[in-house]
Amino acid sequence: MLHKNFKNIDRVTYGRGSFAQLGETIAPIRQENQGYFVFIVDNYFNGKPLANRLQNQPEDLVYFIDVDPHEPTTEQIDQLRDEILAKKGLPSGVIGIGGGSIMDIAKALSLMLTNEGSSVLYQGLNLIKKAGVYHLGVPTISGTGAEVSMTAVLTGPEKKLGLKCDWTVFNQVILDPELIASVPRNDWFYTGMDTYIHCIESHYGIRNNAFSLAYGDASLKLCREVYLGSSSGQTPENDDKLMVASLMGGLSLTYSEVGVCHALSYGLSKILGTRHCFANCVIFQHLGDIYADGWKDFMQMLKQHNIQLPQNLSKEWSEETITKMAEVSYNLPFMWHHAFGDNYRDIATMEYIKDLFRRL
Repeated sequence: MLHKNFKNIDRVTYGRGSFAQLGETIAPIRQENQGYFVFIVDNYFNGKPLANRLQNQPEDLVYFIDVDPHEPTTEQIDQLRDEILAKKGLPSGVIGIGGGSIMDIAKALSLMLTNEGSSVLYQGLNLIKKAGVYHLGVPTISGTGAEVSMTAVLTGPEKKLGLKCDWTVFNQVILDPELIASVPRNDWFYTGMDTYIHCIESHYGIRNNAFSLAYGDASLKLCREVYLGSSSGQTPENDDKLMVASLMGGLSLTYSEVGVCHALSYGLSKILGTRHCFANCVIFQHLGDIYADGWKDFMQMLKQHNIQLPQNLSKEWSEETITKMAEVSYNLPFMWHHAFGDNYRDIATMEYIKDLFRRL
C-alpha cells in the first residue's frame, strides 16, 4: 500500500479582518532574492476598495488578471514568468488574491520562476524539479479548495492538467471571510458546489480513507448548513462556514480523489472553455445514478436557491466535439479508478463517457 505523505500549508491565518495582516506577514520574506513581491489579483477588484488595501510596496509588481471567462493556461504562465524575470529578476515571493483561478496562477507562477522551460513540461505529478519561491494565497471566493490543494490546474495545448507536487502548496494562506461577502449569488453557488461535489466524489470512491472522510464529511455538513439550512444563503455566519468548508474539502480530495463529475468537467472546460465550477454543476445534475445521495441534496439546493442550469446542451454539439471532450476525460484514469474500482477500464470506455456527455 502506498501511504500518502503530502505536504500541507505551512501556516493559516483565519478570522474576520485578518487580511490587514498581509503586509506584516510577508515582511520577513522581503529580504529574500531581489527583495520584491509579485501580487496576482483578480481583475474584478481593479478600481474597487480592495485594490487600495493590498499593502504592497513601491518596488512590488501588481498584476490585475482577468480570469473570466478563461481559466489559466500554460502559455499565460510562461509569458508572465518571462516578463517578471526580465523586469526585476527573481522575486521574494508571489501573492495570489482572488478565486480558484488566481490561486492556481499564483501557485504555478511561483514554481515556474525557478524551473526552466515551458510549464507544459510539468503538467502531471511530481515533475517539478526545484522548489518555487515563497507563495501566499488570499481567497476571495470559497469553494474550489485551490487555497489548500497541491495542484495548480492549467490548460495546455494538449491537455488540462495540474502542476502537482509538494512544492505547489502555499506557504501561507490568509482566510478572511469578509472578503467573500461581495461574491455574486450565482458564483457563490457554483463555487460552493465545487466543494460539495469534491466531498461527494472523495467519499464515494475506493481511495477514500478515515483521514479523507473526516475532512470531507465535516465539509459536507457545513455545505448543507450553508445551502440547505433554515438560515441558508449569503450571510456572515455562512461565509465563515463556507470558507472553512472549502479548506476541508480541498484536504479531503488531497488524501482521496475526485471522480466522474470532475473527469467530465475537465473535458468540457478543455474543449468548450466552460468555467470549472459551473461545468461541475451542469454535469452533476445528470449523475443521479452514480452519486444518488449527493445528487438528491444537490437538486434540492438548486431549487432552494432558484438556480437555473442549462439543459439539452448536447443537442448543439457535433459528434466530433463530443469525441474530443470524451478523449480528455478518458485520459484521467486515476479519477475513473477512484470512482469505479479496479475494473474501471471495463466501465469507463470511450463510448460510455460519450454517453455521459450526451446526457448534458
